[in-house]
Formats: sequence, C-alpha cells, structure tokens
Amino acid sequence: MSEQLTPRQIVHELDRFIVGQSDAKKAVAIALRNRYRRSRVDENLRDEIIPKNILMIGPTGVGKTEIARRLAKLVNAPFIKVEATKFTEVGYVGRDVESMIRDLAENAVRMVRKEHEEKVLPRARVLAEERLSELLAHPKKKAASNPLDFLLGKQKEEQNSSEESTELARKKEEIRQQLLRGEIEDAELELEVEEEAPTLEVGGSSISLGDMMGNMMPKRTRMRHVKVREARKILTDQEAAKLIDSDAVQEEAIRRTEQNGIVFIDEIDKIAGNKMGSGPDVSREGVQRDILPIVEGSTVNTKYGAVRTDYMLFIAAGAFHVSKVSDLIPELQGRFPVHVQLQSLSREDFRRILTVPENALTKQYRALLEVDKVLLRFDDSAIDAIAEAACNANENTEDIGARRLHAVFEQLLEDISFNAGDENMPPFELLIDRKYVESHLKGENRPVELRKYIL
Repeated sequence: MSEQLTPRQIVHELDRFIVGQSDAKKAVAIALRNRYRRSRVDENLRDEIIPKNILMIGPTGVGKTEIARRLAKLVNAPFIKVEATKFTEVGYVGRDVESMIRDLAENAVRMVRKEHEEKVLPRARVLAEERLSELLAHPKKKAASNPLDFLLGKQKEEQNSSEESTELARKKEEIRQQLLRGEIEDAELELEVEEEAPTLEVGGSSISLGDMMGNMMPKRTRMRHVKVREARKILTDQEAAKLIDSDAVQEEAIRRTEQNGIVFIDEIDKIAGNKMGSGPDVSREGVQRDILPIVEGSTVNTKYGAVRTDYMLFIAAGAFHVSKVSDLIPELQGRFPVHVQLQSLSREDFRRILTVPENALTKQYRALLEVDKVLLRFDDSAIDAIAEAACNANENTEDIGARRLHAVFEQLLEDISFNAGDENMPPFELLIDRKYVESHLKGENRPVELRKYIL
C-alpha cells in the first residue's frame, strides 16, 4: 500500500516530478510515515500522537505547492490548497477559515464517491443499457406532475396489455443487439435529466436550497435531446449513483478527512505582522487567531457531519521576503514546529527541470506540437541556453522560480505554435539548438553575454 512507503521511497517518488529541495521532501516524507506509524501503535497512545505540522519558507516557484500536492496524490489523501489572504477575521466580509475544512470534506466525498462508482460500474453499465433500449423502444413523454400528488403518493404509472408487452420486449431485444453492434450511436432520443437545485452564496460558500428544505419537494427535471453515445454515459452515471450507499460514502469520507486530510495554507507570510490594529489590513492578526483553533484541533460542522481537525496534516508556506516567521503570533508558530528552507533555483536546477521529471516542459511541448505534425527535438546546447535565459531573467528581474520557464518557452515557440495546424502541412522535424534559442528570445529572457564585461 502507498501508505506503507518508507520516507526514502516517498522522497524517491517525489524526485520523479520535483527537482531539488531535499530538505522539504524529507520533512513531508517523515510526516507521512509518522501518520502510518501512528496507525500501528496502541489505541490508548494513538489519540495522544498529533501530526507535526510543517512551515515551508522559500521564494515563489521553487516547488512548495507541488511537493504538498504530489504528496497527497501519492497516498490518495484528501487535499485542499488555500491562500491565507483569502480569509478574513470573523465580523468582516469574506470567507471564514472553517470553509477550508468544509472544502476538504467536499473533496473527500467526491474522491470516495468516485471509488465506489468504479466498483459498481460494470453493473451500472448493464442497467444503463437496459434503460437505453427501453427508451428507444418505448419513448416516454414527460407528464405534468403535481407536487401535492407526489407528496401524497397519488402518481400513477402506465399499464401495458400483454400483447403490447410482448411486442415491446421483442423490439427491446432488437435494439439491444443494435446497441451491442454500435449501429445506432448517432441516433437521437429524448432523455429526462435532473436539474441542479439552485444554490445560495453565503459567506463565500455555496448552500443548496434543496438541502436546506431536506429534499421535501420532487427533483426538477427537464428533457434533453441527446445522441445514444451521450445518453449511455448519462444513464450509467445515474445508475451508478443509485447503486452506491450515500451514507457509507459520507462516513468513509469523514474518516479520511479526519485521519488522512492534508491542508496546504499558502501565502501565510502575507498575514504576518501588522500589530498596529488599524488600516485596511486590520484583520491580519485576527485571521491568524481564527486559523489557530483549526490547526490546534477543533470540530467543524459540514453538511456531511462534524469533522475533527486534530489529526490532519497542515503545511503552511510563504516567501517571507518582507515579514519574518517571528512576526506570526507565537501560538501559531508553535503549531508549525517543523521549519524547512527551500532554495532558489540555480542554472543546474533549471537544466534538470527541463530533462529529469516525467512531466518535463520539453516533453509537454513536444507532445503538444506533435498533434499538429511538428516534431520537436531539443539539442543539449538548447537546454543549456534555455536554463541560462531563465536563470538570468530571474536574477535581473523578479525571481519567479520555475514559472520563468513557461515565459521562456512561450516566447521561444511562439512562431511555431501560431503557424502550425494547417491540414495541408506535411510532418516536419524541428531541431532546437542554442543558435535557435538565442535568435528567438528577446528582452529580459535573452541569455546575457558576460564576456564583454571582462576587463
């Protein structure tokens, strides 16, 4: 199981996607392994062991968010990324800090529901095929329904005679065979689908009016004209939703949220300092005090039930260019005992980012342009030139880390991306070398020639 990975194995998995930052990787790997160790200790002691939350300190674009996101994906844990600047102190207009836990629970429910749907998918497909053949053989007309009749159970269903039933069964079998052979995929039919209940925005969170009324009223539906291939997917989703146990999904989701949830709080340095108590950012320290009970351990009410935050892993991150970690209130500092410093990216780091990760930018752009029959090939000299350009741009202007590579690539391949895509254009191979890079980059992204400054 992924939860039983050793810290060394976790770091190895993170190395597949993220270059450098070994200290941060070690810290999150130990935190993840401690979560597994805690699950194996005696139950009386287990409740006393709490996660050691992590504070990542480093400039933008060096991998803070990506480390947390990949960690959660590695162990299939509920994950939410929030920005501290989006929250306001209680009493101010804006989002309250408890919404991060509600969003985390929502993500967990979505994750668990998807797992349960995959288990019942074969059965749901069979039932969807049955419904599809019935709809094609005997299309139903939507009858006007009276909500009062629905509540009193007075709705009636049509009754068919035995001859009509025999003819309908024969027709259904004939259509089923056509569906299996894929002969009527483009045929259209009318399908009744449910409409989403209207929602209300309260305090930055969406509340369904249907949930507020306890689903007392019948679901609102509408008729859609769809093709068979689309109707099959809609009906499969409907049947899968009927087959899964919603209560079991919610119970499992709450358990995972409480025991495995990971909350990543970005830009925490932006709410540090400002002890004056006046001005437009008066709620900064108030936001810290509101975050404190969530991180310390409290119970948050969600629409799926009460969720405890005691055993969640919180990872905070910030550049701390202007403020310092000591500017955070002492109570909050104490809840993030593990501090890791992430380093700015060097020229060699940029070079490895372009070649080592499984999702390297060179591979992404190669795959993108291959769609339009442009076969890119990057020479080693081009990799060096791109790394130099990104590193020099970060040094000469604002340091935005690995995100600088996106700007370099877009400028480098702008002409190719714009002109590719003609149906009559034959496939051709384009070699990107240092000369090509230097001729296509301009301004702040151009590699700086330092030899002319040598005396």
